[in-house]
Amino acid sequence: MHDILNIAIGTFTLRPYVFAFFGAFLLVCVPHIGLKRTVTFTGAGYLIAFSSEWLSINTGFPYGWYYYIDTTSNRELWVAGVPFFDSLSYVFLAYCSYSTALLILSPLKSWRWNIVTLETRRIRRSFSALLLGSFLQTCLDIIIDPVALQGNRWFLGQIYGYREQGIHFGVPLSNYAGWLLTSLLLIAALQLIDARRLSEKTAGIVNIPCHSLLGPLLYLSVLIFNIAMTLHIGERFMALSGVLMYTLPIIIVIVLALRRVNTFSKDQLGEHLRDYPWSSAGSILKGGK
Repeated sequence: MHDILNIAIGTFTLRPYVFAFFGAFLLVCVPHIGLKRTVTFTGAGYLIAFSSEWLSINTGFPYGWYYYIDTTSNRELWVAGVPFFDSLSYVFLAYCSYSTALLILSPLKSWRWNIVTLETRRIRRSFSALLLGSFLQTCLDIIIDPVALQGNRWFLGQIYGYREQGIHFGVPLSNYAGWLLTSLLLIAALQLIDARRLSEKTAGIVNIPCHSLLGPLLYLSVLIFNIAMTLHIGERFMALSGVLMYTLPIIIVIVLALRRVNTFSKDQLGEHLRDYPWSSAGSILKGGK
């Protein structure tokens, strides 16, 4: 019993940054899609992520051959050779990538100190959201994996390695192909779970000012954290590569978002409110604005 308690405590204390991001995910996702859907996606997403990792360390698919180094299984939770926190991180990475895709694809309404993405069922379920969200998540891993592979140089610790050194700072390209496939499965699962009885306002859904920006801010937080760790260990070229990879896309997203603010049609607003009648955008019509 004492060992179980130590492992439970160690799971949180060894990886506080992971659980901080996961806690932020819960605070953002529950008001967006509801408590039940969030819990369901967390479970389904963890199973998809764990299955992909277990398959890869045992068969080489989908990420290529890699292995976990068992140095902390007596201090934190491992499941069948995979650290618990690692598979859990896929869940919040998938959600923040998906919500960023929704920000890019949806019309935007701004008033006073609030901004709302005029999402619709059609946009949420769209192939565009699936594909864009999956690539956004894969791009995050292009930043995450090289610095994670250097975990012995920061507080992550050396937890894994590849059988053969890859061409991208030691990471093989097969890893990113695997991430794209897994991201497609994760976001498709999120879309399916979110689509169930979508017209009902379930427990947990709350209108928070500027809520539409919180998922993308979580995405940027993960990005900045990993670039900061890259700089912390002195890998300036690796960090510069990541910054340059993201600079133009971020500028494009910001510029296009600013151009789209308050340029929506009445039909677009109406479709949004038909699908989500509880949206704070409804106050615009009630207030005659």
